[in-house]
Amino acid sequence: MSTGYSSKVMEHFANPRNVGEIPDADGVGKVGNPVCGDIMNMYIKVKDGVITDAKFKTFGCGAAIATSSMATEMIKGKTIEEALKLTNEAVAEALGGLPKVKMHCSVLAEQAVRSAIDDYLRRTTGKGLEMKSDEELHEHEMAET
Repeated sequence: MSTGYSSKVMEHFANPRNVGEIPDADGVGKVGNPVCGDIMNMYIKVKDGVITDAKFKTFGCGAAIATSSMATEMIKGKTIEEALKLTNEAVAEALGGLPKVKMHCSVLAEQAVRSAIDDYLRRTTGKGLEMKSDEELHEHEMAET
């Protein structure tokens, strides 16, 4: 039976990396998609402008868990600036692609990373990111369907 998921998606769903919370996190991002009901919480530790650790707790489908897992893997060891360049397309590509109907999961993963970084920046500099609204983030997704 084909699920439409790559083996990499299945691997990250079956054995997700970096699951859990960081109690003394430097930044916490919480995002959700009211349409599908997925909720992602992302936690980051930052030292000297570098993300030294990232963990997540996601309540959602396999694709949501896989994209959260991959996103945390992709930002660990990166500077804040580098992590902010992470796109949902890059997460999906790293997973070997996602079915079109599940691309919103990668958008959530990108949002969760940005939200955690925004929280970190607000705590340390008093100024956060200019966050895109859900509508802006989902615009390209809707254009593709």
